[in-house]
Amino acid sequence: RKEFVDLYVNYVFNESVRKPFEDFMQGFLRGCPARKWKMFLPVELQIVLQGHTKFDWRLLEKNVTYRQYKKLDRTIRNFWTVFHKLPEERKKMFLAFLSGSDRIPGYGPEHFAFCIADPQVENPDELCPSANTCSRILFLPR
Repeated sequence: RKEFVDLYVNYVFNESVRKPFEDFMQGFLRGCPARKWKMFLPVELQIVLQGHTKFDWRLLEKNVTYRQYKKLDRTIRNFWTVFHKLPEERKKMFLAFLSGSDRIPGYGPEHFAFCIADPQVENPDELCPSANTCSRILFLPR
């Protein structure tokens, strides 16, 4: 039985995926040569490719810039009060809404910044918040 289980596990995890994995690896190495990736430890490579999964939300707040707003404007204070009361999953959803990803890029949370801008519309009550994900700008009506 042990020999059967060992052979079956080897087939499922190694032999059955050998050709698709080799094809994937060949394509991956064509775009990302292995010699460049060898400088990273596995955990560092994961962060470079996937981004950070641990967040310092206060640091995020500190790195924000404002357009047509000041840090102490009532709308901004209300935004941060509500934001910090959100559960972790909702904060990640906000990050995905803002930047297109629920993770902070590998260059580090201390360098991740976004902007909150007033869209300056005639009737702000008729406008929902929106985001420019490429520039990481949150358009927040007053």
